[in-house]
Amino acid sequence: MKHKSIFSVIILLTVFACSNTINIYSQNIAALNNGTHFIKSLNEPISTNKKELVPPSSKNKFAQVDSVVNAAIADSAFPGAVLLVQQNGKIIHEKAYGYYTYNPSSGHIALNTMYDLASLTKVIATTTATMICYDRGLFKLDDKVAKYLPKFGVNGKENVTIRNLLVHDSGLRPDIPSYRAFDSVENKEQGVMNEIFNDSLVYPTGTKMVYSDLNFILMGKIIEKVTGLTLDKFCEKNIFKPLGMKNTMFNPPDSLVYRIAPTEFDNYWRHRQIRGTVHDETSQLLGGVAGHAGLFSTAGDIAKLLQMLLQKGIYHGKRYIKASTVEMFVKKQSDLSSRALGWDTKSKSPEYSSAGHLFSDISYGHTGFTGTSVWTDPTRNLFVVFLTNRVYPTRNNHKIFKVRPEVHDAVIRAIEKK
Repeated sequence: MKHKSIFSVIILLTVFACSNTINIYSQNIAALNNGTHFIKSLNEPISTNKKELVPPSSKNKFAQVDSVVNAAIADSAFPGAVLLVQQNGKIIHEKAYGYYTYNPSSGHIALNTMYDLASLTKVIATTTATMICYDRGLFKLDDKVAKYLPKFGVNGKENVTIRNLLVHDSGLRPDIPSYRAFDSVENKEQGVMNEIFNDSLVYPTGTKMVYSDLNFILMGKIIEKVTGLTLDKFCEKNIFKPLGMKNTMFNPPDSLVYRIAPTEFDNYWRHRQIRGTVHDETSQLLGGVAGHAGLFSTAGDIAKLLQMLLQKGIYHGKRYIKASTVEMFVKKQSDLSSRALGWDTKSKSPEYSSAGHLFSDISYGHTGFTGTSVWTDPTRNLFVVFLTNRVYPTRNNHKIFKVRPEVHDAVIRAIEKK
């Protein structure tokens, strides 16, 4: 009887242990499903850190990149950001950081947060559209602007070419003198264009580089003239829709405002918080559709276009632009500046390049005033999309200029870490 009792106790203990193990297993499965707690063993406490599920061999090699971005947010360089790194056709790091504003109640930035791209419009929309029109034979780069916009050909501007617009050596001033001057003008778009048409050169064409929004406003108008479509409609039909860029558009509808990062609180002209409408004042005067600014997009959408360019005009087996055209447009054009056609290339002085020190010399990219940037390094088959709203709540915050090169250097160090 004594042996029988001992045997019964052993059976009971075994059943209890099995039941307890099954219970823990069930809790673990539930935890994996809902992303909350995870019990690792009978003797270890409950943890709320889901990252513990990741094997040590899979630790985030982009931790230093994340640290740079998070430190910038802590330093109030911008309230939030989205970073996307793609190499060899695959996203190798994609992350959203921070909040829409400096108030956490504004909500976390998400991967599908839309940003006002500002001057990235010049390359994502206008330069890409220019490549397509060039391939179709709708104009030549050395055609005079006045051939398509006759009113422009006065006051010394008669010989300015499309190429001059694209490399920013046209002789035009950087922007219109004052947007408030158009408050009383009924047709504001025509008022802005007349201002540009009647303007005089501020330096001789082709003698130096002066970055100018006016160049790309004119380029947008040329595209509209030769295609018979407004710039937004042409880009939607020939670029955004075919590439599957569903979150890329001019003048986004009110229904999308909730996931658009706010830009500046305009206390000078519009006297309100700008969110969902273009930040750039000249683009606003032009109805939100302009060759220099006005586009809204997400990092994921931009990645599709950058991959197409990196693949010399092909995306998912379809050719959008000739390889020779892509190669020409992303190549530095002269010793006057680092400018390519529409795009910029890495400066000879790395300390002045937003691409940092480690991107190759043939890298090409662009920045946007609101805090956006894209850089592609063909030698590494790599590109980086970095979107922020650094102008919230004021454009007087310039900390982004130090952050951009740090981010790009950190990315290269991460991917080349042994």
